Amino acid sequence: MPTTEALSPTLALAFELIRRPSVTPDDLGCQALMIERLERLGFHVERLPFGDVENFWATRGHHGPMLAFAGHTDVVPSGPHLHWDHPPFEPCIDDEGMLCGRGAADMKGSLAAMLTAVERFVTAHPDHHGKLGFLITSDEEGPAVDGTRAVVEHLREAHERLDYCIVGEPSSTTRLGDAIKNGRRGSLGGVLHIKGVQGHVAYPHLARNPIHQALPALDALAREHWDAGNAFFPATSFQISNVRAGTGATNVIPGDVEVVFNFRFSTEVTHEQLRARTEALLDAHGLEYHLDWTLNGEPFLTAEGELVDAAVAGVEEVMGYRPELSTSGGTSDGRFIATLGSQVVELGPLNATIHKVNERVRAADLEDLSRVYEAILARLFVNGTAQP
Repeated sequence: MPTTEALSPTLALAFELIRRPSVTPDDLGCQALMIERLERLGFHVERLPFGDVENFWATRGHHGPMLAFAGHTDVVPSGPHLHWDHPPFEPCIDDEGMLCGRGAADMKGSLAAMLTAVERFVTAHPDHHGKLGFLITSDEEGPAVDGTRAVVEHLREAHERLDYCIVGEPSSTTRLGDAIKNGRRGSLGGVLHIKGVQGHVAYPHLARNPIHQALPALDALAREHWDAGNAFFPATSFQISNVRAGTGATNVIPGDVEVVFNFRFSTEVTHEQLRARTEALLDAHGLEYHLDWTLNGEPFLTAEGELVDAAVAGVEEVMGYRPELSTSGGTSDGRFIATLGSQVVELGPLNATIHKVNERVRAADLEDLSRVYEAILARLFVNGTAQP
């Protein structure tokens, strides 16, 4: 393994970030490390702590459209270290050229690539057209309440303009840059409480079994055709994730049942329509129920525009192949940023090992990713594709 001194600037920064066990919502100095380097480039940095979460918003430039890099310094827990081939917070490059450590792919590697790309770009173009920004949080892997969501509301109240945003989430599947996320499905969660009447299983006529009542209604929900999707999104899906009922005794009919479910929905249907149709189906089955809804995020889509064009061209220039546009996967902080009217894409390393034991990413991919980010900046702010 090369020494830290022998590493490229991108890998050296990735090592420094991974060494900090910044499990949500802890940042443990990751942002301070980034801020120090951004301030050296002339960025104005606004620290925005909310609750236990550290965030910052950094900007450089005064005229033209704004492009912000967005990401998170927090990581998910590593689990028992003994299950890892290498200690999760002691980064290394193994014999296969893989950078190993928690956060290598999700998403400290991307943060390092973003920062070194901007360092090279600003050094080469100190008087560049447009404005550059960084929106960084330590609350993406957790509740996601006091992180990007809160920063976006702060920017909205301050009337800050954010035209383009590159989120460094690991978007690639088999090779770097083969997929760019230009949107995400919405997420709507529900907790359904169905009331019955508790009783002895030997006397069902004196009870009302809520599980028996729930099954036909749940089957109807699972079979419902919510929409057909469209050119960018698959059809909306309904999935039950948990069912809880009973006292633990085998001879007691439960008095209630709780069902936890989730919609991942396209732009063909609104969350209001999903709620209304769900409740209509439940009503049709005569259930006595209470339903709690949580909207985790609206769907968003950047179908076309300067950012998508620049991102596709940047991958082609550096990697030599054309990426596909995709809206697959779960939610990301892009759902909050898109509410500002921004063009948003997600572009990062391979996602094969995220949240897993032995998280890793090809070390060479981070160098290429940094060059892709720099190529996007050049196309927007040097070659003149960005609109004022």
